[in-house]
Amino acid sequence: MNKATRPGAAERLLAACGIWMVGLGLYFIFVRPALLPEDLRYAGTSVAVLQAAAPRIEQWLDLVFKVMGGFMVGAGVLVTFFTLRVLPKRPAGALAVMVLVGAVTLGLMSAVNFALASDFRWLLLGPPAVWFGAVLTHSGGRTAN
Repeated sequence: MNKATRPGAAERLLAACGIWMVGLGLYFIFVRPALLPEDLRYAGTSVAVLQAAAPRIEQWLDLVFKVMGGFMVGAGVLVTFFTLRVLPKRPAGALAVMVLVGAVTLGLMSAVNFALASDFRWLLLGPPAVWFGAVLTHSGGRTAN
């Protein structure tokens, strides 16, 4: 990599967001329980009521979260690669892609967690803030030759 295509601070921050996405996906695959207390609170019900109405709901949700976690891991790997290897070269449209990716992944996740009054909503505000700060920093940087 020559100096002109070496990742700068903005790209490293975006890559850190990608690595965070991988970690979050792994959490959803291996650690996250099917139902959190906040899920039951939002639904206005209890585990017993859910199990009576849908006896396999927890097993189904576990599978759903594994699939969702896999997509998070995949997106995080792509984001990390793209931000370290492609974005420093500043190809046309790359910044717009990063804005869109951040909006539909981290931005939407954060907005939904606020709508749900999630216990984690303030923590989940950090990654999109870092993302969009890094995008703004990148947009003010050097231009392609």
